[in-house]
Amino acid sequence: MSNITSPPTLIEQVDYNGTNFGNLTWLISPESGSKVSYASARNKILAIANHLKGKDLPPGSKIAVAANNGIGSCLTILGIIYAGHIALPLNLVAGAKIIAYTINHSETALIFTADECKPLISEALYDCKNEIDIISLDPEFGPMWKEEIPEETFEPVTNIATEEVAVIMYTSGTTGNPKGVMLSHSNLLAAGRYISSGHDVEHKDVALCVLPIYHINGLCVTVMGTLASASTLVIPHRFSVSAFWRLIETYRCSWFSAVPTQYSYILHNKDMPGKISCLRFARSASAPLSPEIHRKFEERFKVPIIETMGLTETGSQISTNPLPPQTRKIGSPGKAYGNKLMIGNNVGDEMERGITGEILVKGDNVMKGYFKQPDETANTINENGWLKTGDLGYMDEDGYIFVTGRIKELIIKGGENIAPREIDEALLDHESVLEAAAFAVPCDNYGERVEACVIPRESIKLNLKSIEEHCIKNIGKFKSPDKIHVMKDLPKGPSGKIQRLKLYNLVYPKSKI
Repeated sequence: MSNITSPPTLIEQVDYNGTNFGNLTWLISPESGSKVSYASARNKILAIANHLKGKDLPPGSKIAVAANNGIGSCLTILGIIYAGHIALPLNLVAGAKIIAYTINHSETALIFTADECKPLISEALYDCKNEIDIISLDPEFGPMWKEEIPEETFEPVTNIATEEVAVIMYTSGTTGNPKGVMLSHSNLLAAGRYISSGHDVEHKDVALCVLPIYHINGLCVTVMGTLASASTLVIPHRFSVSAFWRLIETYRCSWFSAVPTQYSYILHNKDMPGKISCLRFARSASAPLSPEIHRKFEERFKVPIIETMGLTETGSQISTNPLPPQTRKIGSPGKAYGNKLMIGNNVGDEMERGITGEILVKGDNVMKGYFKQPDETANTINENGWLKTGDLGYMDEDGYIFVTGRIKELIIKGGENIAPREIDEALLDHESVLEAAAFAVPCDNYGERVEACVIPRESIKLNLKSIEEHCIKNIGKFKSPDKIHVMKDLPKGPSGKIQRLKLYNLVYPKSKI
């Protein structure tokens, strides 16, 4: 790993990299071919910060960014933080209603908006209480200022504390409104360190960003991970399965972080990569990766997948498998790295190894809390500083955790707890299934019954009878879906994680079942 100092704030990290690694390339745009060094990035970030100083906003103002990935989008987020304000990356797939809630709830003072996002933001602002200034943002080149400020007048920002909030990231709520996760400078720097040191990322490494930076994985894993290691990040506007291997080969990328849905699409795409010996590892996060997809990907492409686990409330990563040749356990997101993990019971006491309970996490990466929701914060982080993830799992004798499901997503059939993930994996193991998600349906006889939604692979004819028989053979009749619904799409959050709790209302709108 690159032995680089981790200053107390992101402002100082940007300055440190600009001074000590100024000639190294940080950001590359495949669309324009632009390359930005750490010295140039520092200057551009400082310019954005000084323009914002002229807006006469009080310190700690919330400033939103509505744009797809790009060098300009990335530097704008950091420019907001550098100015002593709080960056608010807007989830562009959440819809106008949720964005309006986010803007109102966060008390957003100003919005940087890309042209392609302006219709969405205009619709959202229609329901907003206050008039909010809009600044046009080119995702590639940055803010479109009406006036330029002479560089010789730039002033650095000081007096920012490490525990001050730098980013508020609103989680995609499956029920109710999203919550604003407050991440401090310390949280974000810890997140970057855990990525760079946990995966041995060095200056010479090149990451490919395949997730939106308005999602925690895109922001904390690839942006903060490369910043923490003074390495390079290739940042296309959006993920494209058809361009994926070409970008890896062209820019000699050594790693990327993707979600299971993306792995499925890459695996089932007919394109074969060219020379990819540069690719050291692939990282999976944000949702459990099917062991079948894991094995098939590694067999086909000869690239090791490092399965990890993370959440918005911890600046992404809380556990990771080690790099080869150390032991990786397929089906496990690995062991605690940087932070502590514990399996707790319903009162927070530690469970024995091998016993299922709730996964708890404690460390420098744990959020400060939910914005304007002290009760929700207290319900999530206990008095000893342990954050309750809401995930069920167990820890084996080697310290590896295994996720069995979400507390709120459990299917309780006839008093028996059924983890939907087990059913998902059985479905995904069938050759004709591309995506799958099981869910609970109210039932008079059992309380709840199992049903599932699947998206078929285009190249293979779907046979529901064959899928049903396959499930019964692998997980038994009791756990197998009573009904399988063929879908064109599944509801997902910005990371590509399937929003399971939305499936029932999608399949049975206004149903009285």
